[in-house]
Amino acid sequence: MDAPVEFSRILPMNQLGDGSREREIGATPEERTALARRFGLRALDRLEARLHVVPEAGGALLSGTLIADLVQACVATDEDVPAHLDVPFTVRFVRGLDASASDEEGEVELSDEDLDLLPLEDERIDLGETVAQTLALNLDPYPRVAGADAILREMGVLSEEEAGPFAALKGLKLGKGES
Repeated sequence: MDAPVEFSRILPMNQLGDGSREREIGATPEERTALARRFGLRALDRLEARLHVVPEAGGALLSGTLIADLVQACVATDEDVPAHLDVPFTVRFVRGLDASASDEEGEVELSDEDLDLLPLEDERIDLGETVAQTLALNLDPYPRVAGADAILREMGVLSEEEAGPFAALKGLKLGKGES
């Protein structure tokens, strides 16, 4: 398994033994800059995680809390949208899980229970990459500043209702006896 360049904290399974391990990790300024670039963020001022790793038969269970302070671009106005994340998460790493398992058409089938499963590769867990992926999954896909609609109206941008296919019909009125 090649370690991702941005934020990698490898935990070999043999360091777990039979007991659980607590870890606190944080990204350096250089790692945060690289992750911000990877995820299209304007800034990533803080990325930390408190983690609890427990060995299980066939793998390990990683639970923790991700804490991040970041800035995204508003999808409507391109203004800065600051955000604070404090997100609990759980991921199960499983030995022998084939990440490339697919059906005949090449599509991967996942149930709700499978969504938190990752393959345990080379008997190592990359805590940093897991936190980075958790960050990506919790970003607002459509960040907007407060008042974005008003700003767009001032710029002359029509709302969906005003620009939609039935907008022109609003001004039409049928006279009596017309059908």
